[in-house]
Amino acid sequence: YYTPGGTTALVLLANAASSGQVFKINQIVAANVNGTSAVNTTVSVYTNGAVAQGSAPSGGTAYPIVSTVSVPASASLIVTDKTTAIYLMEGSSITVTSGTASGITYTISYEVIS
Repeated sequence: YYTPGGTTALVLLANAASSGQVFKINQIVAANVNGTSAVNTTVSVYTNGAVAQGSAPSGGTAYPIVSTVSVPASASLIVTDKTTAIYLMEGSSITVTSGTASGITYTISYEVIS
């Protein structure tokens, strides 16, 4: 779970370059906790950006899963689920960008494959 306090891309989940693991992303949900207005969200797979949750990615390229999608007030967006699972390779991360500071809470469910 993570609620970014700003509006720049931040890491939700990182898979370190030398982890020896692959993460199977089962579900990502973006919940608008603003309550009064819609908030845009972008969720991306980021190459070469495997740093701690809440940190800015440290290089590489962002590949959006969803890009600037408006989440209505007090609603949720299922970004991905088991029918569209994503495999997060070593040295990559899932990043999130919210259009309003503290406006979206992100929940991620994943399995570690080693």
